[in-house]
Amino acid sequence: MLVILMDNQLLSPQHVCQSCLMADQSGQPRWRGGQLRCGRVLHSSAENLPEQFECQMGFRIANIE
Repeated sequence: MLVILMDNQLLSPQHVCQSCLMADQSGQPRWRGGQLRCGRVLHSSAENLPEQFECQMGFRIANIE
């Protein structure tokens, strides 16, 4: 499940991505093959944290399973 990280809360991409020009036709982030196509990977030094991405609009996105 993709979530958007903001300070001390998690948001659903449905609340943020629907207004983004980079979102797909359904208003979701462009997520394919375990990669965020509308952003870049943020490298983390901690092994136990989920992989994080930064979208074109500047939000941090994580894939939490």
